[in-house]
Amino acid sequence: MEALDLARWQFGVTTIYHFLFVPLTIGLSFIVAVLQTLWFRTGKHEYLQATQFFGKLFLINFAMGVVTGIVQEFQFGMNWSEYSRFVGDVFGAPLAMEALLAFFLESTFIGLWIFGWHRLPRAAHLACIWLVAIGTNLSAYFILAANAWMRRPVGYEVDPETGRAQLTDIWAVLSNDQAWSTYLHTVSAAFITAGLFVVAVSAYKLWRNTHHGDTGTVGTAPPARDFALFRGTLKVGLAFTLIAGALVVFSGDHQAKLAAEYEPMKLAAAEAHWDTEEGADFSTFAVGDTEARYNPIDVTVPNVLSFLATGHFEGEVHGMNDLQEAYEEYYGPGDYTPNVFVVYWSFRLMIGLGLFGVGIAALGLYLTRGRERLPRHRWFYFAGMAALPAALAANIFGWVLTEMGRQPWTVHGQLLTANSVSPGVSLGTVAMSLGVFTAVYGLLFVVEVGLLAKYIKAGPSHLVPDLENDEDEAAIPHFSY
Repeated sequence: MEALDLARWQFGVTTIYHFLFVPLTIGLSFIVAVLQTLWFRTGKHEYLQATQFFGKLFLINFAMGVVTGIVQEFQFGMNWSEYSRFVGDVFGAPLAMEALLAFFLESTFIGLWIFGWHRLPRAAHLACIWLVAIGTNLSAYFILAANAWMRRPVGYEVDPETGRAQLTDIWAVLSNDQAWSTYLHTVSAAFITAGLFVVAVSAYKLWRNTHHGDTGTVGTAPPARDFALFRGTLKVGLAFTLIAGALVVFSGDHQAKLAAEYEPMKLAAAEAHWDTEEGADFSTFAVGDTEARYNPIDVTVPNVLSFLATGHFEGEVHGMNDLQEAYEEYYGPGDYTPNVFVVYWSFRLMIGLGLFGVGIAALGLYLTRGRERLPRHRWFYFAGMAALPAALAANIFGWVLTEMGRQPWTVHGQLLTANSVSPGVSLGTVAMSLGVFTAVYGLLFVVEVGLLAKYIKAGPSHLVPDLENDEDEAAIPHFSY
């Protein structure tokens, strides 16, 4: 084992753990803003309770996202100095914009939102959470634009003396079609995750109150206000999930066509597609032989891969064997095929788990149709709770597909992963830091789960008093952390 191997593992661990909180933060910021807008427009006490309840859960995830993001920066500086040296001049601009425009925007107004209850006018306070949501999504765009540049480098030139990429056109980087398409796909998936987070919490509270009651008696009806609150948030979460699901399908189709144009090897690996052909089939289940480079077992749907890649059922899709020969001729000797097993199954798990969550949302909206209706079957509440880890896993598998599918490159066609690692960092150093990071992440996970469990179990009653007059703003406390 070499330092490169452990450095890649460390990158995977830190990135995946960080990405548990990113989609929740992106999506929950908008959901909380919508809930507060509903309270602002209607004055209903249930929307105020929902805003503060899910607002606190959003803030916990926001804090964890910031902490894990800082850890990511440390491992970049330690393990990937050659990569940082090559991309630094290009990444400096979008990441500076992310910090100065987006992160400062969200962090400033999130402070005003936290401490502005009963201190700011309602409209100004509402504007704060919307600016937080906008800032969160701006942050996502700038970061994803930098990531998209790694898959389709544009707006740069390589200095022949230093060997570094130099930015020549910031607009080309920010308007990269890989950037906006990846943003739409990632943020749509984040809305699915956040929507299913709201669904899971609401389903848990409704199931617990309905089937166990606050006193533990089976069959006890939920308190009237809790019923109205969590039935409302359940439907909000289901609606967000279903709408975002439609956007994921649209953006995913566009991502496949961009991959066929700019990253044909990744698309071929995601389909275990070895040979170039027209009218290529979509693989639903395959057992491949990576040594012989073919699939002894392959269950396919005729012509669908060509349609996904080109928009035509008879379109040509390049295979890994032909691409490997072409890359060797152009870039020189080497293995330019990613880990087919990981990429192939990451693609299917991403789709399958994502469709499970969206399917639960569609079914849930059907079962909750009508004014006071709740699902009668206990299995739906368990399915609603199970949809959240499924959505989180789908996001993780999506990023594994993105990052592993680009291998062996860190910057496609320009910088190999093997040439990106820090030359002066030893195997022992990386192993020690990986052990420390793993221990820290384990502690953070315990803290995160403990805080979420504490506030979800307590419910919204500890945040807002049971007001007889919802217009009595003087009785509404601000958050206390």
